[in-house]
Amino acid sequence: MAVEGLDGAGKRTVVDALCEALAARGARVARLAFPRYAEDVHAALIADALHGRLGDLADSVYGMAVLFALDRRAAADQLRRELAASDVVLVDRYLASNAAYGAARLRQHADGEFVGWLRELELDRFGIPAPDVQLLLRVPCAVAAARTADRERADVARARDVFESDEGLQRRCAQVYDELATRRWVSPWRVLDGGLGDISVEALAEDLAG
Repeated sequence: MAVEGLDGAGKRTVVDALCEALAARGARVARLAFPRYAEDVHAALIADALHGRLGDLADSVYGMAVLFALDRRAAADQLRRELAASDVVLVDRYLASNAAYGAARLRQHADGEFVGWLRELELDRFGIPAPDVQLLLRVPCAVAAARTADRERADVARARDVFESDEGLQRRCAQVYDELATRRWVSPWRVLDGGLGDISVEALAEDLAG
């Protein structure tokens, strides 16, 4: 299952809770998170670009999308091994993040040219495994922004990048995410509103384990 949402939506918190709840049920659980900044050269380049260390590379929507996709392509064999060996594989951000942010930057919708191009690139050309189900954590943009700001204040090593600090981009991205979920893009979607306190992790874990 791919867990999607804005920066500050609570993806890591939900994945942590799901891993614990699934393990308590005896399920074999694997988890990954993208971008893999400490593991893949493409992800390291993404970090450099988003923090202004690679000139104008971050200005290229398609160029950045290719780097995000190459990170997943490099992890495709690992993903297949995890899928074969595990009952549940949880992924914090996957190809829908690339689709939502790229489309939002270009001011396109989920049915636009960019999303179609991205799906062909990642699934057809790069052959990454398609997610069985995608979970959208929907939170108000103001709440997500406040969380990322709090995270930045608490840890200077996690300074917001150019995407995280662009409020207009975050609003447009939220709209594209909603459109992707409505269209059941690539696979079925589940949409959960609010913070973790409004999410029945136990019920979701029971559903996934079953």
